[in-house]
Formats: sequence, structure tokens, C-alpha cells
Amino acid sequence: MIKITTDSTCDLPRELLERYNITVTPLGIIKAGKLYQDGVDIRTGDIAAHVDAGGEITTTNAVNVADYEELFRRLMEEYDAVIHLNIGMGFSSCHQNARLAAEEVDGVYVVDSANLTVGHGMLVLAAAEAAEAGKSVTEILAMLEEMIPRVETSFVLDRLDYMKKGGRCSTATALGASLLKLHPCLDVVDGKLPVTKKYRGSIEKVVEEYVRDRLRDRADLDTHRAFLVDTCPDDHLASIAREVLRQDGRFQEIIEAKAGCTIFCHCGPGTLGVIFLRKA
Repeated sequence: MIKITTDSTCDLPRELLERYNITVTPLGIIKAGKLYQDGVDIRTGDIAAHVDAGGEITTTNAVNVADYEELFRRLMEEYDAVIHLNIGMGFSSCHQNARLAAEEVDGVYVVDSANLTVGHGMLVLAAAEAAEAGKSVTEILAMLEEMIPRVETSFVLDRLDYMKKGGRCSTATALGASLLKLHPCLDVVDGKLPVTKKYRGSIEKVVEEYVRDRLRDRADLDTHRAFLVDTCPDDHLASIAREVLRQDGRFQEIIEAKAGCTIFCHCGPGTLGVIFLRKA
């Protein structure tokens, strides 16, 4: 049997993690000097309440080598092999730490997703489905290698104060965006997150325009499955994006997810993304 493991940054819904018996290693979240575990003893609402009350931005900690090694050794007592998929190494040292741990445990294979949130999760789910279908380690690794460059992850932000607090944009940029109602669109490109477009207007209008832009004149999309992810406490923005995807009518399955604390720390509330797989 092959066991699929991943990090909390994959943001897959709990029912899918349970359905495919995927083990998740939580990243660390530091809030007010105390270390928490993403999705275990801290939730995105806790971070939002802390920041809204004037607290400093929370920061994230990669899973350390020792924790990975302990997990891998324990699982290898039960499974023939472990395939672990990390958040992209351009975003975190998790991949480097997992690789070091895997060098100490035979039968463990570590894959850099080169992605984040459900762009990472899309690959985790594909690996779990392949493992359940009886594919070999070699077949699953080859499938992932072929898929990774085809994952298309992007999102739009409602506000930039979290990025400003985290040092990812200047105060002037954040203030200007707020005054002009500008909402940046970020894409995962070569393991980085460049701003690829700026939308203007209310976030509701922006979300609809952004999703339509992502779908317009696209003959290169794999229509088996699309992912929708957001950091909102409610269904407000997701319902807008969901309706655009529904009207498009091409996707056999749309999986919806809420981003966890690691992603939330960097982009804050009101962020929404769509994730597609391009055709081979």
C-alpha cells in the first residue's frame, strides 16, 4: 500500500482528506509570540480577530526535519511506501526539510508541488486517487511530474493590509490600492507570486470579472475538475465565482475549499482564487 501525505497548506476539504486517508502535517503559526498548529489549535477566524483588534500579523513556521522524520518512520511501519507532497519550495522550507527527513527513511518519496493552497491540493488529490487505484510509486511520481507544470493557480485580493504588515508590499502601495479600489491578481509562476493584473471596483464586481477573464477563450483547460478557494468567513464571494463557473458549464466537478491559516496569514480575508489544470 502507498500512503499519501502532505502539508496543511494543501487546503483540501476535510471530507476529501478523510475519504482518501491523507495524512496532513500542520505548519506552525506564531500569534502574539505563541506557537500554534495550522488547523489544529488555531483557525483563520482567530487570526482575523487578532489583527482586527490591532495585533501584529501572525507568521508561519515550516514543519521541521524531526517532525517529518518521526511521521515517515511511523508510517513506514504500516505502508510499503510514502509519497509526500509539499507546498512549493519557493514559498517555504517545508520541502527542503521533508527531503532531509526522507534521506533517513527508506521508502519515502518527497515531491515539490511548486504550488500552494489547492493548486498544491489538486496534486495531492490526484496522487491519492492514483494510489487508491493501485498505481505504483513510479507511475504516481511520473504522473505528478507531468501534472505540476499544468496547474494554474491565481487569486484576487480584497485588501493589502496583511501583505503590508508582512512586508510584502509598501504602505504607499497598500494605501493607494485602498483609495483607488484596486485589487491585485496574483499568479503562481515558476514558484513565485507576481502580480499579473490589477482590477478596479468593488470586490464583488472584481471576483466576477476575474473568473470570467480566467475562462474566456480558453480551449486549453482540462474540464474534468476545477477548484475554488477563498478566505472569507461566509459564502459571499464564493457564490459569485461559483455562479460564473456554473454558467460556463464545462467542468464535470467543482471542488470548493476554504484556505487555512498559513495562506490566510499572508493574504488576509476577502481573497478568492480559481485553480485549473491545463490540458497536456
